[in-house]
Amino acid sequence: MLSADHRELISDLSGIVSDYPSVDPEPTLAALADDAARAFGRNATPEGRRERTGYTILLHATCWYASARVVSKSLFASYTGALEGLVAQLDRTSCACPAAAHPADLDSEYEVEAGVSMLTEAGRAVFTEDYGLDEDELAAFDCEAFLADLADEALSRLRDAHRELFGRIDVSHLDTQFLLDDGGIDVVGMQGALSRSWEDNTGPVALWCARRWLTGQVREEERIGVFLCLWMGIAQSYGGLPPSYARDLAAALATIELDVSCEHPRHPWSTADSTVQSRYRAVVHLSAPEDHPDTPVPAELSARELWECPVHYARLAREALKNLEGWRTMRGGDDEDWAD
Repeated sequence: MLSADHRELISDLSGIVSDYPSVDPEPTLAALADDAARAFGRNATPEGRRERTGYTILLHATCWYASARVVSKSLFASYTGALEGLVAQLDRTSCACPAAAHPADLDSEYEVEAGVSMLTEAGRAVFTEDYGLDEDELAAFDCEAFLADLADEALSRLRDAHRELFGRIDVSHLDTQFLLDDGGIDVVGMQGALSRSWEDNTGPVALWCARRWLTGQVREEERIGVFLCLWMGIAQSYGGLPPSYARDLAAALATIELDVSCEHPRHPWSTADSTVQSRYRAVVHLSAPEDHPDTPVPAELSARELWECPVHYARLAREALKNLEGWRTMRGGDDEDWAD
């Protein structure tokens, strides 16, 4: 019979891997990784080998959540450290399993139950009876080649996710799409890309704009168009973007002076409805009025002076910064997770 602690662990981890956690996932997964690392150091004993199997399966089952839902460099370090230590001690050549004997295509919730059950003899007995496993099927869970495959798959997922969350995202391929032959910026082309939100390109477009802005590679007449594309890329990234994007976006927004004033009663952006299509029409008209004569901005608010008013920029920057703060709240993480 499983202990009360192990039944609770199954419940907690099952909620996490099904994406409906009933406990705080980050400390729960951090504790799991720490327990696993300690267990992997006890592999010389029968108890240690049982735990090695159970914790390897549990780290594999939960790695997707640790990499996709939690913004924490320390959690990534705990998971990868434990798994790398495990791989170093496994001998793939020791596998004596029949062909196709290794468990395959395991559901995450099944893996949680299997992993916790494998930690003890009592748990194994219950699991074997519940799922009707024979001796060879149970032994396959302990195979070092099987465990190494699980560890390798988890490590690959974690490393890819770490680069996506915290690394430097390469958006240089967008140069060929958004730079004109004379070195200018194709704001209309960027708007076309932003309107194709199903391609998941709002983040890369915003990041490309931010880097162009930060390096000063924007002509004076292009500044408002590029900034609006940056703003729209942020506003339309509804699920939020990770630190690998947010760092440069925040740096670009930090170049805007917020403590400014003017005597204008209204500014152009306030007249564009909060829809992608309305904003698209406003920006492409601003950038190429002859080619795109339709705009939601009335003639009395269309002057460049109003578009480029420092207060207009400040308002846009504040709204974008609020979005970035919302991403951080939604995704979690400490200051160091969102810093360079």
